Amino acid sequence: MIELPETHVLTKQINETLVGKTIKNAMANASPHAFAFYSGDCAAYGGMLAGAQIIKASTDFGGCGSQVEIMCDDMLLSLSTPIKYHKPGEKLPKSHQLLLEFDDSSHMSCTVQMWGGIHCVPFAQRPENKQVPCPYSDAFDEAYFDSLISGEKPNLSAKALLATEQRIPGLGNGVLQDILFNARIHPKRKLETLTDTDIQRLFRSVKSTLKEMRDEGGRDTEKDLFNKNGGYFSILSKNTLTHPCRECGSGLVRQAYLGGNIYFCPVCQPL
Repeated sequence: MIELPETHVLTKQINETLVGKTIKNAMANASPHAFAFYSGDCAAYGGMLAGAQIIKASTDFGGCGSQVEIMCDDMLLSLSTPIKYHKPGEKLPKSHQLLLEFDDSSHMSCTVQMWGGIHCVPFAQRPENKQVPCPYSDAFDEAYFDSLISGEKPNLSAKALLATEQRIPGLGNGVLQDILFNARIHPKRKLETLTDTDIQRLFRSVKSTLKEMRDEGGRDTEKDLFNKNGGYFSILSKNTLTHPCRECGSGLVRQAYLGGNIYFCPVCQPL
């Protein structure tokens, strides 16, 4: 799965690089993956996409920012997997769940990591997903954020609020860590323990942290369309676990929680 900053970075790069190219061949599920999810018969993707021109990439056709959506003439590709562009003559990945060959002999590939969706449907038949404000939009304001919290159980944790049930599409366990660190909130803290000041700080962190991640070209733990790491240096990740906290110098902690690892500073983010 790719998360919100990367979907926006990839969308921008696809619009700058792939628009106008015509798909010569398309191949799906060449390397079967237990957690690669397709719409319909993936064996039919070749016939559905061959000859189609890349018109536009967006995050707003229906995915609410949680996936990269590529309009290929009258077909729509919705991708929640890493996406790579390969110039003519460049070595292609041995394993891939989607491979597009363009008329100029360049390619685009998708290789699922952990899990991901690859959906190809007629644009007019795209799923009608629930439209919710994206954190990058003005509609995602403090009043909207308060409404997300007000309807939840008091014993819900901060991680569960932000990174489960797709309350904020595209906000997952990866970006969660720095959001909570910047808000000085422990991932396991219950909503009932948060003060109004805590909630205001959390809202501001969601907006500002995600914006910085996007504006810096994605996170350094993820790759962009050209297989380069993003320019945003993650505060809390597997790469920084052995480093002292950049604010207080304490040791960082990693724990398994709610189906994934959480990273935190026990001093800056007391439980």
